Amino acid sequence: MPERRRYAWTRRPTPVPTTPPAPAAPRADDPPAPPAEPRSVVEAALYRNGVRVSSPTTLAETYRELRDQPDGMAWIGLARPTEAELHSLAAEFDLHPLAVEDAMEAHQRPKLERYGETLFVVLRAARYLDAQEEVDFGELHVFVGPDFVITVRHGAAPDLSAVRHRMEDSPDLLKLGPEAVLYAILDAAVDGYAPVVAGVQNDIDEIETEVFRGDPAVSRRIYELSREMVEFQRATRPLVGMLHALMAGFAKYGTDEELQRNLRDVADHVTHTSERVDGFRQALQDILTVNATLVTQQQNAEMRALAEAGFEQNEEIKKISSWAAILFAPTLVGTIYGMNFDRMPELQWVFGYPFALVLMAVVCTSLYFIFKRRDWL
Repeated sequence: MPERRRYAWTRRPTPVPTTPPAPAAPRADDPPAPPAEPRSVVEAALYRNGVRVSSPTTLAETYRELRDQPDGMAWIGLARPTEAELHSLAAEFDLHPLAVEDAMEAHQRPKLERYGETLFVVLRAARYLDAQEEVDFGELHVFVGPDFVITVRHGAAPDLSAVRHRMEDSPDLLKLGPEAVLYAILDAAVDGYAPVVAGVQNDIDEIETEVFRGDPAVSRRIYELSREMVEFQRATRPLVGMLHALMAGFAKYGTDEELQRNLRDVADHVTHTSERVDGFRQALQDILTVNATLVTQQQNAEMRALAEAGFEQNEEIKKISSWAAILFAPTLVGTIYGMNFDRMPELQWVFGYPFALVLMAVVCTSLYFIFKRRDWL
C-alpha cells in the first residue's frame, strides 16, 4: 500500500482569551432548538505498545495525533457514518473506493478482500432476542491497515465496546497490532453466534411440541424460523472460507504464532456453528414435512367424520321418508273415501268399508317390506 500522505500542519496564533457574552434568555416565541445529531464516531483511540495513549473525539484530531506518533495504531469505531466521514477516512488512509462504497451502502455478504496492504472484511453478526423469540442480524465492516483499524457498524450487534475493553485489558495481545484487533472482532462475532444457536435449538424443541399438539399457528412459526436460518447460513458459511484464507497467509505476512492459534480456534468454532445451522435448517424442513402430514391426516379424519355424519343423516332421512310413504298410503285411501259425493261406487256396497281397511293394510304392509328389503328401515 502506498505510504499515507502526511500533511504539513501550521500552528495558528493563540487567540487572546476574552470573556464571552452572557447568552440571551430564551423568549417564549422562539422556535424550539433542533435535536442534536447522533454521533457517528462511537469511540476512537490511539495505542502504542498495546496501551491507550489518547482518546481523540473527532476524526481530524485522530488523524493529527496518528501523524505525530508514527509507531502508534489508531482504532476508530463508527456507527452508520455519513458519506462525508467515509470519504474523509478514504482520503486519509487511502481506502479503496469499492470498499468504501460497500461500507456506505451496507447489505453486503460476508467477505474478505485485500487492497494492497489494507484488508476489508464484512461480517454478519447475530443476536437472539428472547422477548420476540427471533434472530436479529447486524452488519460490520472492518478496514485493517498497517497502523489503523476502522470499524463501520450497521446494526446493534456485535458489541465492539466489550471487544475494545477486552483488548485493552490484554496489552500483550493488543501490541501485536491491527491483526490482533481483527482477531478479537472475529472472535466476538463468532462467540455471539452461541446464544443464537441455543435460542434456535429451544425454538425448535417448542415447535416440535406444538406440531404434535396440533397448534394451527405452528406452520407460520416454522416458516419464519426457516427464513432466519437461511440468513444465518449466509452469515456463517462464508466465514469458514474467509478464515481459511487468513490462515493461508500466515507465512506470507508473518502472523504471530499466538494469533495463528487463536484464529484456528475461531475457525473451529465457525465450522461447528455452520454445521449446527445446516442441521437446524434440515430439521425445520423435516418438521414442516411432518406437520404437513399431520395436517393432512387431520383433514382426512375430519372429512371422514363429515362423511359418516352425512351417511347417518341420509339413513335417518330414509327412515323418515319410508314411514312417511307408509302413512301416506292409508291417508290417501281415507281421503278418497272421505269425499262427500252422493254418487260413489262403493257407498252402497256392503263390503265397502272392510275393503277400504284391507286395502290400506295391504298397501302399508307391502311398502313396509319393500323398504325393509332395501334397508331403509
